[in-house]
Amino acid sequence: MWFKNLQLYRLPTPWNIDLAQFEEQLARGPFSKCPSNQPMSRGWVSPRQDGALVFSLNRQWLIALAVEQRLLPSSVINEEVAERAAAMEEQQGYAPGRRQLKELRERVTEELMPRAFTRRRRTFVWLDPVGGWCGIDAASPAKAEEVIEHLRHCLDEFPLKPLHTQSSPQSAMAGWLAGGEGPAGFTIDRDCELKAVGEEKAAVRYVRHPLGDEVGAEIKAHLVAGKLPTKLALTWDDRISFVLSDKLEVKRLAFLDLLKEEAEKNAERADEQFDADFALMIGELSRFLPQLVEALGGEQPVAT
Repeated sequence: MWFKNLQLYRLPTPWNIDLAQFEEQLARGPFSKCPSNQPMSRGWVSPRQDGALVFSLNRQWLIALAVEQRLLPSSVINEEVAERAAAMEEQQGYAPGRRQLKELRERVTEELMPRAFTRRRRTFVWLDPVGGWCGIDAASPAKAEEVIEHLRHCLDEFPLKPLHTQSSPQSAMAGWLAGGEGPAGFTIDRDCELKAVGEEKAAVRYVRHPLGDEVGAEIKAHLVAGKLPTKLALTWDDRISFVLSDKLEVKRLAFLDLLKEEAEKNAERADEQFDADFALMIGELSRFLPQLVEALGGEQPVAT
């Protein structure tokens, strides 16, 4: 259940919806298995696998979107279409035209879809209606948008906004690297990526590499030459390690082992472990995110 990524958004503070309303509206879009003739289905599932669509603890909510997809590679479709097109050509004496090929492809897809294997994944969402945070455990904005789209489909209103800071992550990361140290409360770790802004997009990556004096001098030379940081590994308060991207994504989020051990000490059963993990994770994120925003110059006011 520990989040590995964070796509960050803001809600009004407070967000005026109570838990009962939220659960009732989520129930408009529950998950059901992918029909045999459809490529995908999605809907809400119980994050705790106890039947409830919302797990609530200390006025913090956790929900989960399940997405099931039928795996039908285009190569399989193309091979079958090619075989049938060859048979048609032999039968009618000429190659099928564009319209015939399109209809053939649609027919093949329709026939093969029920026989395709399915794959299911879950995406967890943390909602803080009091503090105004929404964090989606997704590795890309596209996966997060999938969740947001379904939330907007189910809820009467969902006043969500992207998080914007006064300083862009790219300019802030460039300043930290140029100065050789992270902002207050943060330390620079061993991963970094810089890219040129020209057409070639030349990139330099340091992976598990101490960014000390010698490498620091190299990085400064790259900055002077016009390359800008797109990813930087950081640790906050010796408790959370992560990679910050130039798009304000928090990736490779890792809660250090000491925190997980602390959660395990507070739990005796599996359900208690879930509660303890969630409480500790949200407690840390509630302290970490304001300090990250502060390190980026504070939050940018939303235009009205």
